[in-house]
Amino acid sequence: MQTIPDEIRPDVETLWNYHRIDDQLEPVDVAVGLGSHDPSVAIYTAELYAKALFPLIVFTGANAPTTVERFPRGEAVHYREIALDHGVPDEAILVEPNARHTGQNIDYARQLLDDRGSEPRSVLLISRPYQQRRALATALKRWPGVEIRCSATAQTLDEYTASIGDVRRVVDMLVGDTQRITYYAERGEAAPQDVPRDVHEAYERLVAAGFTSRLLE
Repeated sequence: MQTIPDEIRPDVETLWNYHRIDDQLEPVDVAVGLGSHDPSVAIYTAELYAKALFPLIVFTGANAPTTVERFPRGEAVHYREIALDHGVPDEAILVEPNARHTGQNIDYARQLLDDRGSEPRSVLLISRPYQQRRALATALKRWPGVEIRCSATAQTLDEYTASIGDVRRVVDMLVGDTQRITYYAERGEAAPQDVPRDVHEAYERLVAAGFTSRLLE
């Protein structure tokens, strides 16, 4: 099993903990499952649906270079099929198959609901564990007037890394999401988030160590 090397573990854990929101689970009007390479998002969404936490699910996502091999027909399309296999009825699922980044996930899911006359007052964003803060910041900016909550599978860093099977990929993604918190806020595309000093310093050390493949130029 791949594990985080001891020399970078404290910094990786700092970023991991920063990006997790893990709001208390309460009933909401709709859940939005954000497409990615990780099928556990769809499985977890189905588990929460079975607990009657929401009556409606929107799966949103097209493809990215990191997902096209696993989900050739699109992230949201495959997520729907996974959820159906885990007991969610077809009538409880809407599919948004065009979004290619988190901003579009939010915008297109919102538009899909608008088009069918649905005006949710509360939304649960379900994503990869480390995508929660970026998803929250994006939704706060692009979906005003709605209570936004975030959740993800209750995995530890080591459990998640083992499930992905690629330490470098996990660390690169954490570093990339940390950069995006500030980058998208500065562009007016997401709500600003406080970045504590220890998070910024951990990010800088991991960049210096070469975990840069997910950085934006």
